[in-house]
Amino acid sequence: MSTTTFETAAPGRTLRIGLWTAQFLIAFAFIGAGLVKLTTPIPQLAAMMPWAGQYSETFVRSIALIDLAGGIGILLPALTRILPRLTVLAALGCSVLQVLALAFHLSRGEAEVTPLNVVLLALSLFVLWGRNSKAPIAPRQL
Repeated sequence: MSTTTFETAAPGRTLRIGLWTAQFLIAFAFIGAGLVKLTTPIPQLAAMMPWAGQYSETFVRSIALIDLAGGIGILLPALTRILPRLTVLAALGCSVLQVLALAFHLSRGEAEVTPLNVVLLALSLFVLWGRNSKAPIAPRQL
């Protein structure tokens, strides 16, 4: 009688490349959006994003900080391998943020800006799935 062992196969190279690509794209988008929302004067920002002129500056700057945290969190823990599990949590946070952004923009009749939210949601869910179950990053051994 033979015993068959089942081993978890290492994630494929294509999957790992896809996850890193998604992480860099999300980081670029979130950090870029966060910096714009954080550093641009509200009147100028309102010309680019009408909602920014209709809500308090505190709300707009808070969204900027959330964007920055998501962009940094999706990439930095994975790159440094210091608490890489935070990348999974950042992916979850980015996913939730995009669902809320979709609802926000649709409620305001701004369907034309939602394709970017859909793409970012899909990328965030891909990273969430991949880094949580298929290709997690091992923490650095000190």
